[in-house]
Amino acid sequence: MRVLEAREIGHGILVENDGYISPEDNRSIIKEIEEGNSGGEIYMNAILQKYDTPNRNGRIYPEKILRRENERYQEVIKKGGAISELNHPESSLIDLDRASHIITETWWEGNRLIGKMKLLTSPAYMKEGIISCVGDMAANLLRQGVTLGISSRGVGSLTKNGEYNEVQEDFELICFDLVSSPSTPGSYLFKEDETADSVDETSEMIESSKPKPDTFNKSLSMMSKLDNFLNR
Repeated sequence: MRVLEAREIGHGILVENDGYISPEDNRSIIKEIEEGNSGGEIYMNAILQKYDTPNRNGRIYPEKILRRENERYQEVIKKGGAISELNHPESSLIDLDRASHIITETWWEGNRLIGKMKLLTSPAYMKEGIISCVGDMAANLLRQGVTLGISSRGVGSLTKNGEYNEVQEDFELICFDLVSSPSTPGSYLFKEDETADSVDETSEMIESSKPKPDTFNKSLSMMSKLDNFLNR
């Protein structure tokens, strides 16, 4: 089964880059990582998906379908199985070797599906900064100021509905991966003491939150190291 490209219809793997982790909005959390004061656990909140909202892939997720899949996902969360990967594979299966985080809770705020995620870091990274797993790599990318995206992965069909493609009843949510670039408006990771409204996206916020040139160069370097780490 292959990944459907933007504006393509049919049946396949649906990948939506739903937003990104803003280092600016998570300065306190990143500082805790740098200073080793996170207590060995790193949690962040994120806007995971939106219903009835066109995304940059030209797709719309109807409310009833996204709510249904979130209800089903609650059982996955309860069993501790809501793991996700760093970067999207072209597969509907979750590779444990690439697991970087786990979703621990989701809830609705308006048409936005909010989630809490825990980075799957190792004791060696939290104590000594030694990178020995993919969760460590994700935490270190954040510490270095790299902007990461939140991206849903699922399997289903798309049909044309006016200007956009609409997700159909056969859609099945798989997970929410961390990626290098966002595509759907309004999905940020944010601190627990913030509200979703304080980080929701406008065109001005997108522009201001783009990495500056020096940070962008760091991002390229770190992502190159990430590719080498994952493919060794």
